Amino acid sequence: MATTLKKINDFLAGLPMTIVAGVFLLLDLVPHLMEEFGGTPVHLSFLPFDPSWVTIIISGIPLLYLAIWRIIYNRGIAKISSALLICIAMFAALAIGELFAAGEVAFIMALGALLEDATTNRAKKGLKKLISLAPTQGRRIRDGKEEMIPAEDIRKGDVLRILAGETIPVDGKILTGETSVDQSIMTGESLPVDKTVGDEVFCGTINRFGAIDITATKVGEDSSLQKLIRMVEDAENKQAPMQRIADRVASWLVPVALLIAILAYVFTGNIVTGVTVLVVFCPCALVLATPTAIMAAIGQATKHGVIIKSGESLEKMGKVDTIAFDKTGTLTYGRLEVSDVISFDSMLTEKELLTLTASAEAKSEHPLGKAIVARAKEQNLPLTESEDFKMAAGKGISAKISGRSLLCGNEKYLLEHGVTIDGQIHSTLEKLRTEGKASILVAENNACIGVIALSDVLRPEAKDMVSRLTAMRTSTVLLTGDNRKTAGYFAKQVGISEVRAELLPEEKVQNVEALREAGRKVCMIGDGVNDAPALKTADVGVAMGSMGSDIAVEAADIALMSDDISKIPYLKRLSNATVKTIKFSITLSMCINFVAIVLSLLELLTPVTGALVHNAGSCFVVLIAALLYDRKFE
Repeated sequence: MATTLKKINDFLAGLPMTIVAGVFLLLDLVPHLMEEFGGTPVHLSFLPFDPSWVTIIISGIPLLYLAIWRIIYNRGIAKISSALLICIAMFAALAIGELFAAGEVAFIMALGALLEDATTNRAKKGLKKLISLAPTQGRRIRDGKEEMIPAEDIRKGDVLRILAGETIPVDGKILTGETSVDQSIMTGESLPVDKTVGDEVFCGTINRFGAIDITATKVGEDSSLQKLIRMVEDAENKQAPMQRIADRVASWLVPVALLIAILAYVFTGNIVTGVTVLVVFCPCALVLATPTAIMAAIGQATKHGVIIKSGESLEKMGKVDTIAFDKTGTLTYGRLEVSDVISFDSMLTEKELLTLTASAEAKSEHPLGKAIVARAKEQNLPLTESEDFKMAAGKGISAKISGRSLLCGNEKYLLEHGVTIDGQIHSTLEKLRTEGKASILVAENNACIGVIALSDVLRPEAKDMVSRLTAMRTSTVLLTGDNRKTAGYFAKQVGISEVRAELLPEEKVQNVEALREAGRKVCMIGDGVNDAPALKTADVGVAMGSMGSDIAVEAADIALMSDDISKIPYLKRLSNATVKTIKFSITLSMCINFVAIVLSLLELLTPVTGALVHNAGSCFVVLIAALLYDRKFE
């Protein structure tokens, strides 16, 4: 029985039947308008009944169904819903013979609901596209043979082959082949990303060119695509505080509206005035505007590769006045590259120094050594096989290159081996430290022959991003575990004046708490596991590169599907606009209600004109909220 009733309700609430209801209401509109404004009444003699009855049945039944459903299933004050008030207004209008007013109230509410659904569906297009991209099968390589298997049968460690134009069925690492991958659905990047052996690829992205073989690293529900789908679904199911407030206000409006309507009838002695008050009191805009704005904004953000997990996160972001950044992997790429090659030996060129050092470091597992070798290979420098390679953990390495004994390491390591460090070298090292760079000293025959400096690479968009946030009156803070000189150097490069360095993860949390206790609304932006506690502590947490640390993404309220921090100002503008739109919509709807109530009490509005004025305003308010989806914020 319940299923049958729901099917009937869904059929009547759908677009086709709502159009039919609108047509019949329109047939009854002209005669009523002519009668209201002093014209000669016109009667539709070709119809054996009042056309508004069709509208009342089609649009009124879903409304009554919703009101009864909420009374039965909702808890607390939510039982008294806006749908109940509109039903009361509809039945009151029927009781005094105002069929058109009764039909109009029900129809406009149905129209508003359709507008909200249309906005929600547009906002969900990103999710629908994600779901449609979920691959159904993959080409597994086993014992040298290819076999097509369902995507759910792919296991971690399986070797898969993806041909040009195919969708990658799981997260994985490339074993063989080179290609370009379209990651736009995951990251919002417009151009394909070049990939080679060792690079990661992600479920749902498209292999554009060559064939590649990959090993599956994350399958099924653990894949990037499935996590992204869950995040978007969760966002759609969570209400913002303003939305919950609007629902509660709508619940209180029912008894208030009934009281005012009764008092209007008592003092005027005119039942029509009381009914008019009920009609204009219907909180259509108040109820519909907030969720429409939230869904429109979340939908737009998804198009730009920004996943907002809840309406509450979006609303809080709109109130943020301070944004705290982690450095490594957020303002920088999080990878060290050779920045300076300085020779202290006039007989040794910079290229020769790099070649010697890279040859010595070729067997090293240290990240600095690997970065030096990588730079030498980029420049196609000829490396020589080392002999007598030894590594002192945390200090440096020693090796023989073509008979030359080299030491490569920090200042303390060289001093332990009797190498002289003069004033020129000291000043060079100090200068490099102030620039936030790590240094590898190179020595031969107890003399320091050069230094190779390495630095994390600043994201080119970071400075402009901070500048745009400052223009929006949003303060920026750097919270990092790096040393003070390195932190200060990078902060100066991007324009951040407030720096807190050498922080452990728990100290980052303490700093975020201190900012909040000072009355600031804080957004924390980070990318690693060590940032997760601070992301949770902040009013809003934003995770960089959701294909990176799973823990950071789970802890965050918002996830950037690429490492593009230039999206932060866009996110702030979108959030600001959403909050302003909601506040404007609520204020406008309340103003319309107030004016309509006053006009009703002065008997300047009838149920018919009252419904026209109020509900036309309601549709206008909802339309303003819906327009957020297509607004430009760049």
